[in-house]
Amino acid sequence: MKQSEIKEFTVEELKEKIAEFKKQHADLKIAHSVTPLENPLQIRKARRTVAQLATELTKRDNQ
Repeated sequence: MKQSEIKEFTVEELKEKIAEFKKQHADLKIAHSVTPLENPLQIRKARRTVAQLATELTKRDNQ
C-alpha cells in the first residue's frame, strides 16, 4: 500500500486493515512453514504494510 492511500483511511478503517493484514501475515507464515510459498516476499510485504498502518495510527493518536 502506498502512504497516500493509507492517509485517506479513517482511524476505524486503519484498525480494521491492521487486523486484516496481521491475520494475512500469520496465515502466510503458517502456510510457508508447511510448504514453501511460490512467492515468499508476500510475507515481508504483509509485515511492512502492518507497520505502515500502525505508524499512521500512532501519528494520529499523538496529534
